[in-house]
Amino acid sequence: MWTRLKALIVKELLAVLRDPRSRLILIGPPLVQLLVFSYAATLEVKNVDLLVLNRDAGPWGQELVQRLASTPTVGRLIRAAGPGELREGIDRQRAIAAVHIGQTFSRDIAAAHPADLQIILDGRRSNASQIVAGYLNQIVAGLAADIAAGRPTQGGAVAVAARNWFNPNLEFQWFMVPNLVAAIALLIGLVVTALSIARERELGTFDQLMVSPLRTHEILIGKTIPPMLIGTFHITVYILAAVFVFGVPLRGSLVLLYGSAVFYLLAVVGIGLFISALAATQQQAILGAFLFLVPAMLLSGFATPIENMPAWLQPVTAVSPLRYFLVIVKGVFLKDLPAAEVVRNTVPLMAIALVALSAAGWLFRRRLE
Repeated sequence: MWTRLKALIVKELLAVLRDPRSRLILIGPPLVQLLVFSYAATLEVKNVDLLVLNRDAGPWGQELVQRLASTPTVGRLIRAAGPGELREGIDRQRAIAAVHIGQTFSRDIAAAHPADLQIILDGRRSNASQIVAGYLNQIVAGLAADIAAGRPTQGGAVAVAARNWFNPNLEFQWFMVPNLVAAIALLIGLVVTALSIARERELGTFDQLMVSPLRTHEILIGKTIPPMLIGTFHITVYILAAVFVFGVPLRGSLVLLYGSAVFYLLAVVGIGLFISALAATQQQAILGAFLFLVPAMLLSGFATPIENMPAWLQPVTAVSPLRYFLVIVKGVFLKDLPAAEVVRNTVPLMAIALVALSAAGWLFRRRLE
């Protein structure tokens, strides 16, 4: 049995590595995603253009304008002459936000009255505008704290110091690169496995495989191990890149990470084999793989928290293996995730792998009959 399995595994690896299209899939997308997601696909908002209309003749309005101009997140501060220019600037997307300082701003502050400040945001870029709003609120809050500190109070001032656990400097690459460890393994494992049986049918070797001494479960094992080896290779490359290229700390156990990765890859390969058994051609296999890949990415919490999704949609996320492995990868990298939490997120991966491989085996037997 082991001799037959070894021969099939070697054949599968050679079939993938010798095919130019397969080599392109193995090398191209991982490199592109590493560059794009790590550097370009960032949720940070920097160098934003900001419109300001200061109708206040007092010192505090000018102080606020100076603070807005000196903040690192503002690239260009555009001074508006009137409300109409603010409206036109936002309408033509000359700036993502506008600040309107009223005529009584400094007077209200001097009289210890609430001073109103209007912030206008471009709702067409909702995510970026909300981030910019957070930046502007911090600047205004800093000004308000300085004003309050200069006045005598009965109880004294309260200073609030914020600390960001696990990612003190809010480095976006610390969030994105560990996610890529899981996402690339999903992409490569799914595509390579989905092409496996479909390629056999296109090349005409599927019938030879059926009349070979290999049994059905041996064929499934032989089709499972090569993509798992390839997925493990990509996971290792991305872990090394995360630590030595991007400087992401690895605070947890590699043993726990690789132990959970085995069941994660089993789940991915099982889904890929099921798609491959359904597809008659490699084109259908590729389309089927991406038909699963895109929803699996969107429902995994990769970009948006699962808690923000509608209540009826959240149970659907349970079928995405990426959802559970993302928790493990980020936890092992950034906060030394306890073994109990790793196991708790590995159990669903084991269940998905069992169901997917069983379904693929059943469908494969049906096709052999």
